[in-house]
Amino acid sequence: MMIPADKDITNRRKEVKSMFDSIAPTYDFLNHLLSFGIDRRWRKNALKKVLAGNNPVSILDVATGTGDLAIEAAKYNPLKITGLDISERMLKIAAEKIKRKGLSEKIELVKGESEKLPFPDNCFDIVMSAFGVRNFANLESGLSEMVRVTAPGGRVMILEFSKPSKKLFIKLFNFYFFNILPFIGHLFSGHPGAYRYLPESVASFPEKEKFISIMNNSGLKEIVNIAFTEGIVTFYMGIKKPG
Repeated sequence: MMIPADKDITNRRKEVKSMFDSIAPTYDFLNHLLSFGIDRRWRKNALKKVLAGNNPVSILDVATGTGDLAIEAAKYNPLKITGLDISERMLKIAAEKIKRKGLSEKIELVKGESEKLPFPDNCFDIVMSAFGVRNFANLESGLSEMVRVTAPGGRVMILEFSKPSKKLFIKLFNFYFFNILPFIGHLFSGHPGAYRYLPESVASFPEKEKFISIMNNSGLKEIVNIAFTEGIVTFYMGIKKPG
């Protein structure tokens, strides 16, 4: 189920929300199964790079989904973490996980749109998103909003799927991503389009240099990018420009 980037923003947002609501019950299981469990390591490595030694007070996790990134970030003991997502069913699962871990006072969940964040300017030390940015109804608006709510000198971190660079690895990656992954995803989730959407959304996501340019135009500087697992995933981080 490909949702074209140029599709009417309202319709795109509704379709993404509906899709994630429908796959919420099997989302965590399939994430770990389809990534062979490496998704946990990707999140841990990303958080080490953005949080270790920074002592952030407030963190916003945009497109938090079932809350895995927010829960992992709680290990760094910030004062408050806010997780935002458009899908009620994903947030419900996140709330259950957070309660089980005794983090309900540390992590607050908010239903909202990435392109219209319901927060004032300059209010978070760290704003982050893992595997959610490519689902924004409007990429530029979503990134600009992430920067807007970041405090001056604060950091914006994005972890997102990307295209590997090595030729042999590209062939293996494409075969798995476009054939095996959609089949297994459909089998377990019962949703015929959601796991076709994943590889299609990755294929249509801006190439690394283009995405870095978008980050820069959104108000970030000193942008770094690091490839994880042969470039299947890329870590991006920038600092909010002054003024």
